[in-house]
Amino acid sequence: MDVDPLSDLIRALARADWDAADAVAAGIRQHGLPGSLRVVEAAFAIAVHRHLGANATPTDIAAFVSSARAHYHKDDTPPALAMEGVIRAAVGEPELVDDIPAETVLGVEIFVLGQILLESNLTPAELDEFVTEAEQLAAEHLS
Repeated sequence: MDVDPLSDLIRALARADWDAADAVAAGIRQHGLPGSLRVVEAAFAIAVHRHLGANATPTDIAAFVSSARAHYHKDDTPPALAMEGVIRAAVGEPELVDDIPAETVLGVEIFVLGQILLESNLTPAELDEFVTEAEQLAAEHLS
């Protein structure tokens, strides 16, 4: 699996390089990558579990979503309920994404991953470890 573009996406999000992140995400949407969604899903899940914890309550998640959206114009973020549903799915309520379009789920995962990475302010070495962990988790789910 060629994951370099996805590593580039995660690194761009961590640097707040929105032009690079948009370009990589557009390429994924247009051309697809084998397993690409798995790497994004893995990075998202790892980030959510580290940032909010596996036992995050709906109230915790709603507060995070509200705070994350407050930094942007309303039209520049995914819908709040979709964000809450995708995050809650990552911490144990997978049925909440059943009715959310895949494109919306991907948008939420990228947006939330970017927010968490910015707040985490990882060192280059920590970011490398995070990317490697996401790639390994995705590979496990593909095998």
